[in-house]
Amino acid sequence: MDGAVGIALVDYSSGMILGKQGGNSLIDMEVAGAVLTQVVRAKIDAIETLQLNDAIEDILVTLGSQYHIIMPLDDGGRSSVLGGDPNTLFLYLVLDRDRANLAMARHLLRRIEQSVRV
Repeated sequence: MDGAVGIALVDYSSGMILGKQGGNSLIDMEVAGAVLTQVVRAKIDAIETLQLNDAIEDILVTLGSQYHIIMPLDDGGRSSVLGGDPNTLFLYLVLDRDRANLAMARHLLRRIEQSVRV
Protein backbone atom coordinates (compact mmCIF):
# COMPACT_ATOMS: atom_id res chain seq x y z
CA MET A 1 0.00 0.00 0.00
CA ASP A 2 1.47 3.33 -1.03
CA GLY A 3 2.65 5.32 1.97
CA ALA A 4 2.26 2.51 4.50
CA VAL A 5 4.70 2.72 7.40
CA GLY A 6 3.41 -0.30 9.31
CA ILE A 7 0.42 -2.43 10.18
CA ALA A 8 -0.47 -4.53 13.22
CA LEU A 9 -3.21 -6.90 14.35
CA VAL A 10 -4.04 -6.15 17.98
CA ASP A 11 -6.27 -7.73 20.63
CA TYR A 12 -7.68 -4.82 22.62
CA SER A 13 -8.88 -7.01 25.48
CA SER A 14 -5.26 -7.79 26.34
CA GLY A 15 -3.28 -5.13 24.45
CA MET A 16 -1.33 -7.93 22.81
CA ILE A 17 0.07 -7.56 19.28
CA LEU A 18 -0.79 -10.74 17.35
CA GLY A 19 1.14 -9.81 14.24
CA LYS A 20 2.85 -6.83 12.71
CA GLN A 21 4.76 -5.70 9.67
CA GLY A 22 6.80 -2.57 9.20
CA GLY A 23 7.33 0.32 11.55
CA ASN A 24 10.34 2.60 11.59
CA SER A 25 12.54 4.60 13.93
CA LEU A 26 9.67 7.03 14.56
CA ILE A 27 6.98 4.44 15.37
CA ASP A 28 7.31 1.22 17.34
CA MET A 29 4.28 -0.76 16.14
CA GLU A 30 4.42 -3.02 19.19
CA VAL A 31 4.15 -0.13 21.67
CA ALA A 32 1.74 1.95 19.58
CA GLY A 33 -0.66 -0.94 19.03
CA ALA A 34 -0.73 -1.77 22.73
CA VAL A 35 -1.29 1.87 23.75
CA LEU A 36 -4.06 2.35 21.19
CA THR A 37 -6.13 -0.33 22.90
CA GLN A 38 -7.04 2.46 25.33
CA VAL A 39 -8.41 4.55 22.44
CA VAL A 40 -10.59 1.66 21.23
CA ARG A 41 -11.85 0.89 24.75
CA ALA A 42 -12.67 4.57 25.36
CA LYS A 43 -14.67 4.82 22.14
CA ILE A 44 -16.57 1.62 22.90
CA ASP A 45 -17.36 2.94 26.39
CA ALA A 46 -18.57 6.23 24.89
CA ILE A 47 -20.85 4.44 22.42
CA GLU A 48 -22.32 2.31 25.21
CA THR A 49 -22.72 5.25 27.61
CA LEU A 50 -24.48 7.31 24.95
CA GLN A 51 -26.61 4.27 24.04
CA LEU A 52 -25.89 4.80 20.36
CA ASN A 53 -26.59 1.17 19.44
CA ASP A 54 -23.85 1.29 16.83
CA ALA A 55 -20.36 -0.03 16.17
CA ILE A 56 -16.99 1.49 15.28
CA GLU A 57 -16.23 1.31 11.58
CA ASP A 58 -12.82 2.91 11.96
CA ILE A 59 -11.02 5.55 14.00
CA LEU A 60 -8.79 8.05 12.23
CA VAL A 61 -6.05 10.00 14.00
CA THR A 62 -4.51 12.70 11.84
CA LEU A 63 -1.04 13.94 12.76
CA GLY A 64 1.14 16.47 10.98
CA SER A 65 3.11 13.83 9.13
CA GLN A 66 1.06 10.64 9.56
CA TYR A 67 -2.39 9.10 9.45
CA HIS A 68 -3.24 6.39 11.97
CA ILE A 69 -6.25 4.20 11.16
CA ILE A 70 -7.73 1.82 13.71
CA MET A 71 -10.23 -0.65 12.25
CA PRO A 72 -11.95 -3.23 14.48
CA LEU A 73 -12.43 -6.60 12.84
CA ASP A 74 -15.93 -7.77 12.16
CA ASP A 75 -15.43 -11.33 13.34
CA GLY A 76 -18.82 -12.62 12.27
CA GLY A 77 -19.42 -14.06 15.72
CA ARG A 78 -16.01 -15.77 16.05
CA SER A 79 -14.02 -15.37 19.25
CA SER A 80 -10.58 -13.86 19.52
CA VAL A 81 -7.68 -16.26 19.08
CA LEU A 82 -6.91 -15.73 22.76
CA GLY A 83 -10.29 -17.11 23.79
CA GLY A 84 -11.62 -13.67 24.74
CA ASP A 85 -14.89 -12.03 23.85
CA PRO A 86 -15.89 -11.73 20.19
CA ASN A 87 -14.92 -8.54 18.38
CA THR A 88 -11.73 -7.87 20.34
CA LEU A 89 -9.34 -7.56 17.41
CA PHE A 90 -8.41 -4.48 15.42
CA LEU A 91 -6.09 -3.57 12.58
CA TYR A 92 -3.81 -0.63 13.16
CA LEU A 93 -2.33 1.05 10.09
CA VAL A 94 0.20 3.89 10.06
CA LEU A 95 0.59 5.92 6.88
CA ASP A 96 3.05 8.58 5.76
CA ARG A 97 0.74 11.51 5.10
CA ASP A 98 2.82 12.88 2.20
CA ARG A 99 2.78 9.58 0.28
CA ALA A 100 -0.58 8.04 1.17
CA ASN A 101 -4.01 8.37 -0.35
CA LEU A 102 -6.29 8.21 2.70
CA ALA A 103 -9.43 7.13 0.82
CA MET A 104 -7.57 4.34 -0.99
CA ALA A 105 -5.87 3.23 2.22
CA ARG A 106 -9.22 2.96 4.03
CA HIS A 107 -10.64 0.97 1.13
CA LEU A 108 -7.67 -1.42 1.04
CA LEU A 109 -7.69 -1.78 4.83
CA ARG A 110 -11.37 -2.77 4.69
CA ARG A 111 -10.47 -5.46 2.14
CA ILE A 112 -7.68 -6.69 4.42
CA GLU A 113 -10.10 -6.69 7.37
CA GLN A 114 -12.54 -8.84 5.43
CA SER A 115 -9.84 -11.34 4.50
CA VAL A 116 -8.35 -11.84 7.99
CA ARG A 117 -9.15 -15.27 9.39
CA VAL A 118 -8.48 -16.13 13.03
